[in-house]
Amino acid sequence: MIPLGEPVTEAFLARPVLDVARDLLDCTITHAGVTVRITETEAYAGLGDPGSHGFRGPTPRTQVLFGPAGALYVYFTYGMHWCANLVTGLDGVGSAVLLRAGEVVDGTEVARERRGGGQRSIPERDLARGPARLAVALGLTGAQNGIQTLEPGSPVMVRHPQSARQSSASVAAAPDVLTGPRVGVSGPGGDGTAYPWRFWLAGDPTVSPYRAAVPRRRKPLCEVADVTRKAGSARSAMNSNAPSCEAISMGVVGVHVGTACG
Repeated sequence: MIPLGEPVTEAFLARPVLDVARDLLDCTITHAGVTVRITETEAYAGLGDPGSHGFRGPTPRTQVLFGPAGALYVYFTYGMHWCANLVTGLDGVGSAVLLRAGEVVDGTEVARERRGGGQRSIPERDLARGPARLAVALGLTGAQNGIQTLEPGSPVMVRHPQSARQSSASVAAAPDVLTGPRVGVSGPGGDGTAYPWRFWLAGDPTVSPYRAAVPRRRKPLCEVADVTRKAGSARSAMNSNAPSCEAISMGVVGVHVGTACG
């Protein structure tokens, strides 16, 4: 286990999200017997940031984002993964730092067990390499959403490294800190020129690989027609007149498929 520094303060987390995202590198986060050294983060500015959950303002799901700095925002994604964020900035802004990856520096066997290591061998560098893996290793789920990490005795503690970086300016100038586009963010928020808001320690083996957003695949119109044609017997009369796959693909029949914007 590496020596741990002092707990971070409200003054540290209540700053602009880009500064906090840089300065969290090399800090540690501890929960339920596991400590992770943070090696990769992403900044999300809330209101005005099209890549952020807080872009359109608070909702029942994102209410924690708009509260005080230091709160833990844990959300469920892709129907299978939890991801953990630290709320930053002032109340009402909605900004937070996604903890993307890290190195397990204490509680390795606990983290390995949580990751299913009893069934397969997991290299130590992969135990918290990626936001979902990091959350699993730390035992963070929706049950920890809203926990205030700055409270004395909090079950989730964030600490400076033993040799703490003194300021975001010194981190930005350091050659070992790199920036780039956020992972898996589509649309304007994924523009790496406008939003190079992913931060990581160069050369650290626990940093996750970059992956651009993958557009969701929409079923071809011919598949939509086929599904309609194969519906229940109550709609058999309608289905018998459904256009063929070939007719739609050739543009013989016009079909309108509605979409929902969330």
